Amino acid sequence: MKDNIQIGLLVLIAGMVGYQIVAQNGVSNSAPSTMASSAQAPAANPFAQPANSAFDPAVPPATPITSNKARTAVKFTKEEHDFGKVISTSENTHKFTFTNTGTEPLIIENAQGSCGCTVPEYPKAPIPPGGTGEIKVVYKPNGQSGAQQKTVTVTANTEPNQTVLRIKADVTPDPNAPAPAAPAIK
Repeated sequence: MKDNIQIGLLVLIAGMVGYQIVAQNGVSNSAPSTMASSAQAPAANPFAQPANSAFDPAVPPATPITSNKARTAVKFTKEEHDFGKVISTSENTHKFTFTNTGTEPLIIENAQGSCGCTVPEYPKAPIPPGGTGEIKVVYKPNGQSGAQQKTVTVTANTEPNQTVLRIKADVTPDPNAPAPAAPAIK
């Protein structure tokens, strides 16, 4: 069983290294010329990772290419909001306001919360140059306590194509919540 797990991990690592090489070299269906030129290069450590690697937790992953849409720019009024002290059973809402500061329509392709407790809503229609919009974020800290930090990653036709919005809260237990049941004595 242990050998099967080790083999599986090696296959996974080899696949990820292969994917990294393909992604960095831009290998496509017209790869023979690319492969031939790379075959003449000096041998390199196949396990060496570039500085902007998914394997380096100190460096954020490379920004994915979302599409061939025309690029524009976005400016948020603020990219961080602190809810302060909130009760664990509360629903907390904040709207992040932004302006399309570029020359092309702004198309928000996705907004993703870092966990299920952080749910964003974003405009689906293009925002014209000079236009404004909002990303509404609802934070429900059920089951959480203490200092919390969550993010919402907004993907759009901007450069860079991802903007990270941050929320913070200091979560305290609900004083009106029923006390947990005492364990049965046997």
